[in-house]
Amino acid sequence: MSLELQNISMSVDGNMHIYNTNLTLKKGTMNVLLGRTSSGKTTLMRIMAGLDVPTSGKILWEGKDVTGMKVQDRKIAMVYQQFINYPAMTVYENIAAPLRLMKKSEDFIDKAVRKTAGLMRMTDMLHKKPLELSGGQQQRCALARSLVKGSGLVLLDEPLANLDYKLREELRAEIPKLFEESGAIFVYATTEPEEALLLGGNVATLWEGKITQFGKTADVYHNPNNATTAKVFSNPAMNFLNIEKKDGFIYFHNSNKIPATDIFLKLEDGEYLAGFRPNHLELKARSDSAFHFDTNLSVTEITGSETFLHLSYDNENWIGLVHGVHDLEYGSNLSVYLDLRHIFIFKKDGDLLQTASYVTNR
Repeated sequence: MSLELQNISMSVDGNMHIYNTNLTLKKGTMNVLLGRTSSGKTTLMRIMAGLDVPTSGKILWEGKDVTGMKVQDRKIAMVYQQFINYPAMTVYENIAAPLRLMKKSEDFIDKAVRKTAGLMRMTDMLHKKPLELSGGQQQRCALARSLVKGSGLVLLDEPLANLDYKLREELRAEIPKLFEESGAIFVYATTEPEEALLLGGNVATLWEGKITQFGKTADVYHNPNNATTAKVFSNPAMNFLNIEKKDGFIYFHNSNKIPATDIFLKLEDGEYLAGFRPNHLELKARSDSAFHFDTNLSVTEITGSETFLHLSYDNENWIGLVHGVHDLEYGSNLSVYLDLRHIFIFKKDGDLLQTASYVTNR
């Protein structure tokens, strides 16, 4: 079983929403669409579902062209941010509803509902009505209704976005386990890199209607193939800095330079783009390979266990993420440190040239 998008594009009133896209999703896989709001995640899912017809290209399901097939004729299910349950019906009847529309027998319905409820850990809630459930339980009910009809493709469009933090954390951990037995293809849209990492499986990073990379989630995180993917797959977004290698030195800003050792040793002379994640900036040097930057602190955000630092350096705006609560003066000069092993090197056009050495050394 597979879903294949061949040269899919989508334009509305002359505006491109999805650029030429090729993507193959296989049976029994969790596939995350990761991107910011308006990057094309929902549009791509609607095309997969058959709710929208692409401007060009084909959609193949198990090798069959289903590009123009109506959504009701496909074995798909879709769950949105706003989980929808029938408030007057019990959980049992909510889950059974799709099967009744398919005119299945009562015996078939009962077995399917109880099996799916067991998968979703809702067996003891079947007699309750949705308003008697917590938010997480209501979303599980909606998910169960999407699974019960044996859909080969299940599309989840930010299904946890409207739940509180604790419920999101619980369901994020549960979802891969809950869906493992179904054998369906799952596509899960999110704006949050942490959610993609928790869900595992595969990830497709999207930017302005383009898939910038697709692969195993951990591989894409550790080895982004370009600066755009690195920016998408980092929260807060990856920081960048223009550098130049010249005569055995790396120049960061004006006369700020270091010897071109370690990750810079094999670079040819020229200009590059260096990238590093916010959590790799430190307020104290932790290794001999750490380099310090004199920055200006504009804002701090304290979350309780961590502090976000909004910094300015050489006309670049950076964000640092440091552990602990730090009472720092706004507008002050602040020295921050970066272990040079944590730097990704990109060409000036944005393509990855060298992965951070701490990744390759793991």
